[in-house]
Amino acid sequence: MKENWKPGTMVYPLPAVIVSCGDMERSNLITIAWTGTICTDPAMLYISVRPERHSYAMIKERMEFTVNLTTAEMARATDWIGVKSGRDHDKWAATGLTPEPGVAVECPSVKESPLSIECRVKEIIPLGTHHMFIAEVVNVRAEASLIDPATGAFRLASATPLVYSHGGYYRQGDHIGRFGFSVKKK
Repeated sequence: MKENWKPGTMVYPLPAVIVSCGDMERSNLITIAWTGTICTDPAMLYISVRPERHSYAMIKERMEFTVNLTTAEMARATDWIGVKSGRDHDKWAATGLTPEPGVAVECPSVKESPLSIECRVKEIIPLGTHHMFIAEVVNVRAEASLIDPATGAFRLASATPLVYSHGGYYRQGDHIGRFGFSVKKK
């Protein structure tokens, strides 16, 4: 039997990503779990940010950001970035993460991230506590050691991706099948 709860955000787990914003002279990092893919062609994603966050104004001003996927090894830095404000701290220095210049955007990416997704904001939608930044993906930077030389596929699972669920961080679970495995002919 299921129990009824008040409406809430119950779609879990989510990727725990570090979003970088600003430029190489003045930048910030923010941990985001409210993110996801919204379109394939053109490639688009969203992040949702509270307007009072330090990074919100930087993203809105420049209309670009980079989504940096995180790994289990980055869990402490990911959490620290999420609980401290860029108004009071240099998050790069405090976490030991390394800024790398963007290719298609002015904001830096996180060198330690296995995959950095450079984005340009197309629209901002105020939704209540958070505003959704809808963005087009303009470049993707992948760690070369995670690209399968035979297929060209990105092996994200080899990077031990970090996910977020109800206040906790977790490593991605076991692989149980590929898209279409349920209907594959034997």
